[in-house]
Amino acid sequence: MTAIRIGTGGSARAERSLPPVEPLGVLVPIKGFGAAKARLGGALDGAQREELARRLAGGVLAAAAPWPAWVVCDDDDVAAFALAAGASVIRQPLPGLNPGVQHGFDELGAGGVAVVLVVHADLPEPDGLGAIAATAAAEPERVLLVPDRHDEGTNVLAVPTGHGFRFAYGPGSAAAHRAEAERIGLACEVVVDAALGWDVDVPDDLDVAMLATTGDRSLRSLTSPPARRSG
Repeated sequence: MTAIRIGTGGSARAERSLPPVEPLGVLVPIKGFGAAKARLGGALDGAQREELARRLAGGVLAAAAPWPAWVVCDDDDVAAFALAAGASVIRQPLPGLNPGVQHGFDELGAGGVAVVLVVHADLPEPDGLGAIAATAAAEPERVLLVPDRHDEGTNVLAVPTGHGFRFAYGPGSAAAHRAEAERIGLACEVVVDAALGWDVDVPDDLDVAMLATTGDRSLRSLTSPPARRSG
């Protein structure tokens, strides 16, 4: 994991109530599973795409522990999935990734969360989230950004609340988020992490996703439940 320092400086519906002060909370935006991963249509049918999206999201939420996690969504099925996984739920009033993340971020900040770690739900190898969260919580007055492997998108983003940060997911979001940190006067550290930089968007991304979520690179393994791990 290589660190590169750059730059200068609707209400929440949840199982748990927000404490007066929480050093860090993990926010995972999840769209409806039935509409997930449309760009994988040439490799996976609808049921397989839905199953893959559920497994990836479950892995991300598990990797967030022991930090409290919230899922921001506008879908009843996703909300039920999040609660079953031990996360809390924030309902977004407007559709779309940026409105959802902004709403969740603002809600958590208003509730006393000092740093929000926004994590995409499609990371097949999310085990490094714990280290990123610990680093972000220990140094809460800076932005911490993990770009995708193309240095284009933003896979993981830690932002302190209370500074007016505005999210800009989409093409070129890594550069946009660095610029936003500079605009509000916060240092930004970019962390290049090969595992967290891998997300699943197109068929070429599937190899590592299959291995991580099923233990098998075969697409057929998505049609049966994942094998139980012993020990």
